[in-house]
Amino acid sequence: MSQFQQLKSELTALANPERARHSQRFFKTDKGEYAEGDIFLGLTNPQIHVLTKKYSSVDFPDLQELLNSKIHEERLLALLILVRKFQKAKKDSRLQYFIYNFYLKNTRNINNWDLVDLSAHKILGEYLLRNQDQTILRHLAKSENLWERRISIISTMAFISERKFGETLAIAEILLNDEHDLIHKAVGWALREIGKKNQNVLETFLLQNYKKMPRTMLRYAIEKFPEDVRQKYLKGTIQHPTFQ
Repeated sequence: MSQFQQLKSELTALANPERARHSQRFFKTDKGEYAEGDIFLGLTNPQIHVLTKKYSSVDFPDLQELLNSKIHEERLLALLILVRKFQKAKKDSRLQYFIYNFYLKNTRNINNWDLVDLSAHKILGEYLLRNQDQTILRHLAKSENLWERRISIISTMAFISERKFGETLAIAEILLNDEHDLIHKAVGWALREIGKKNQNVLETFLLQNYKKMPRTMLRYAIEKFPEDVRQKYLKGTIQHPTFQ
């Protein structure tokens, strides 16, 4: 049995139908929902992480097969292996470039919020932070594909960790009028992370935009503010920054 066949066999053996049914409800897989048709085996995250380490040497053709799968955990496992390969290739710029492009070519398969959130900043974000023109993120932010738009903002978490806020703010502005709740949450989350690093930067952005932001986005962005300040933002009565 090949390593890839063994991986597939272990995934099947770990399947838990009851947990799978719960996951399919939690991740909105019913008709008309954002993850319509996504199929779950019912593995836990710790089980997936064990498999990630065990099969981290799986090659790219097999990873492509996993990414093409309709089974959620197979796509998740492929992405976590990709992240691991990318991180181990710190001194191999050619391999990192290959993984970066491999990721971009598979955005159609990175099609649920956890798949995006566990991988985008660790591959796209980290690569673009150090190597490339970030215009690809603005291109993704304008995509008709929900998940590409989420990838664009989540990727900038890598920039925030280095206290580089401009790209996040630019993407947030593009996505300000997005209609999807999953984008509202992601943008609000990114803005909140900026606020943890520099409240001045966040409030300067908010003062210009908070009255036109979707409510969910605003709530996420100001989650760590004092309650009295939060209420002023929510009521639309903030007139000047609250920072000293």
